Amino acid sequence: MNAFRLFLLFVTSLVVIGSITLIAQDKKGQKKPQTWAEKKAAKFAGKPTADEKEKILAALPDKATKKPSKVHKILMIDRCEGFIHSSIPHGNFAMEELGKKVDTFNTTLVGTYDPFTKENLKQYDAILFNNTTHLNPSEEQREAILDFVKGGKGIIGLHAAGDNFGKWPEGVALIGGVFNGHPWNAGGTWAFKLDDPNHPLNAAFKKEGFWHANEIYWYKPESFQGRDKLRVLLSLDMTKPANQKAIKPKDKEKAGTSPDKVDVPVSWIQEIGEGRVFYTNLGHREDTFWNSAVLLHISDGIQYALGDLEADATPSAKAGALKPILAPEKSE
Repeated sequence: MNAFRLFLLFVTSLVVIGSITLIAQDKKGQKKPQTWAEKKAAKFAGKPTADEKEKILAALPDKATKKPSKVHKILMIDRCEGFIHSSIPHGNFAMEELGKKVDTFNTTLVGTYDPFTKENLKQYDAILFNNTTHLNPSEEQREAILDFVKGGKGIIGLHAAGDNFGKWPEGVALIGGVFNGHPWNAGGTWAFKLDDPNHPLNAAFKKEGFWHANEIYWYKPESFQGRDKLRVLLSLDMTKPANQKAIKPKDKEKAGTSPDKVDVPVSWIQEIGEGRVFYTNLGHREDTFWNSAVLLHISDGIQYALGDLEADATPSAKAGALKPILAPEKSE
């Protein structure tokens, strides 16, 4: 009996070892996604779901705020060289369907740098960076992008568009700043104030500050263009304890001041040459893209970047006495 048990134990051990070896071989043999197309296919399979698409479609504005001069063409890129946001396919779908719904633009979605040539960009009216990270275009491509906007075209950036061009200072300035962390993480609900309540690109918020679940960046001080160059539309309401508490002791040096005095812009516009830029840090979470107010804010920002919706881009510091509207009080 003892010998039989030893035999069974020996056989079982061989089976277990063999299984582990096969599993290890399978894992070792698996090819990791290399290209952006392969990474997208692996990470975004089945997204957005049918239910999520319904939510996005239901939240889209019924019409454009301003009737467009024509149906524009937007080149939308979602490539990531760094962190890949799970909300990218939701943003792609929302932007594609938004253009159709309000009949203002058509999108061409790309995942490579190849389309960024001076000749090819002539056919487009704006470039939309949907949660792109760590983009590093060539010198020729950089020049094409800058010539594009300086010549009168538009740039739109969603969320992680603020985490790009680390090796290209002019590209960072084009967006307005570069990522420096996010104490206000995606699991929290944060208070937002309207820095410019009467601005047409803030009409979606109906002159009311609000609370919203999203991951919010602050920006490297040496990169951030600041209120001397940007017309800030939304920012975090740092009078609220919830926003202040997100700044931990390890973040004290980045804050540079007391938590209640930290300036954290979220949406802004600026003029670059003859062109226009709209950027919003909203868009980390999937449910951003079925928030009707946020979608209207983005739609109006796109219309501004396209040149259809007139909006004052005078930098906030030079725009006179603006009276922000704070977020409502909320029990913690």
